[in-house]
Amino acid sequence: MVSDDDSIKIEGGYVKGVSDEFLKKQQELVSKHVATADLVITTALIPGRKAPVLVTEDMVKSMKYGSVIVDMAVEQGGNCVLSELNATVVKHGVTIIGESNIPSLLPLNASDLYAKNIQTFLLHLATKDGFKWEMDEEITKGSLLVHNGVSTATK
Repeated sequence: MVSDDDSIKIEGGYVKGVSDEFLKKQQELVSKHVATADLVITTALIPGRKAPVLVTEDMVKSMKYGSVIVDMAVEQGGNCVLSELNATVVKHGVTIIGESNIPSLLPLNASDLYAKNIQTFLLHLATKDGFKWEMDEEITKGSLLVHNGVSTATK
């Protein structure tokens, strides 16, 4: 961050405002790094104001195909000019994630992944007629604790 600018106003530990010149210097500094990044996560906010634009369309164009931007300031307008509120879009070959509440999405994804793992595991161990116990098969051997009342650890 460029910090030698007298226009930065800080109140209660938060930036309350910056000059247009400061923002331009910040964008120049960011553009050098964005062009080589595979992933950019932005979080810059000024309470009560529109989020400062840190990533311009030209910067997005300079990124490698398949790169990702996660704009966590999207609710206040976004740090990336191409972000869209509550949407994931692809612009100039770059995926831009503009979800307003990313943490709320994680438990659902984790639950979905866990459920899929359990489903795959059970389908591997079963047929339409019931469970199949292939005692020498790696997944069965590694997960079965007791079979017919006998501990499988001793087998």
